[in-house]
Amino acid sequence: MKKLPILLIFFIGLLNAQKLTAKEISIINQGDINTALPIYQTTDASQHQTLLSISSEADPLDPNTAVLVKRMKESLLSTDGGVGIAAPQVGINRKIIWVQRFDKEGTPLEYFINPFIVWRSDLQNLGPEGDLSIPEFRDQFYRSKVIQLEYVDLKGQKYSEIVEGFTAVIFQHEIDHLFGILISDKKEKEKNDSYKKVDAYQKSDVMKDRR
Repeated sequence: MKKLPILLIFFIGLLNAQKLTAKEISIINQGDINTALPIYQTTDASQHQTLLSISSEADPLDPNTAVLVKRMKESLLSTDGGVGIAAPQVGINRKIIWVQRFDKEGTPLEYFINPFIVWRSDLQNLGPEGDLSIPEFRDQFYRSKVIQLEYVDLKGQKYSEIVEGFTAVIFQHEIDHLFGILISDKKEKEKNDSYKKVDAYQKSDVMKDRR
């Protein structure tokens, strides 16, 4: 029953995808359309602001979206070992990502338009993450081990799949970008949050009172 509102939001988002602005179209088509777009960095104030902004739905049938998808792949391939990239990282606040699929034979790169995580497992893994937009930053983060993902392709065809392991981590990282969430900010928030250590095998105060 909880899934219906999430799916409804997903479809409404597709219907309400805003057209690309003149500025976005200019960025997408600047220079040779067969080459990589520059990757935005947090060290530049203007670029950092773009990275912190929430992205809008993309129109999968817009020809400019296809160009953006292609150039984002070139941007990812131009990096030294990058395994994912999100549109905000090339200056476009639209919901498009590329992910290297370590869960598939040949570990192919695949694009995802308007990706949406409809379910996450409570079980989490702790692992290292870096970011193409944050120079010399790497730390350990908790991510759900399994996620259910929904997205569309350039034909507007909708898909749903369950992803787990390291590939699920990449998806969660890149989708965070679409909401203006950077791992450097996540780590700072974690440092400021206070957690109460709990012994899972210790009886609660309520249970003690019943003895």
